[in-house]
Amino acid sequence: MEAVVSGVGADNQGLMALGRELLGVQQDAEHIAAAADAGPAAAAAGAGAPGFEQMLRKVDAQDQDAQQRMQAVESGDSDDLVGAMLSSQQASMSFQMLLQVRNKVMGAVDDLMKLQF
Repeated sequence: MEAVVSGVGADNQGLMALGRELLGVQQDAEHIAAAADAGPAAAAAGAGAPGFEQMLRKVDAQDQDAQQRMQAVESGDSDDLVGAMLSSQQASMSFQMLLQVRNKVMGAVDDLMKLQF
């Protein structure tokens, strides 16, 4: 019974870590989207906000980590199926969020191109 309870505690910790990581990615995405909405001058002034390349690298690292965890479970090197699945879902959600940020930035660029000076 204690093993089941400790396993549930580990799952909750994994979910909490996933939530914190997704919150961080969401905040990064909001900074980039706000900079895109404000225009190039505000984007240049907001040097503290992460760049798209940094976010892309972060999402790629999450995806590679998830793939390694899944391969470890499939090969029998690890029995942490829940952790592997959480990593996979985290990588998927991060990618989806990055894609939404990209779409928002591309929409802002299109709007800028339509402006007449």
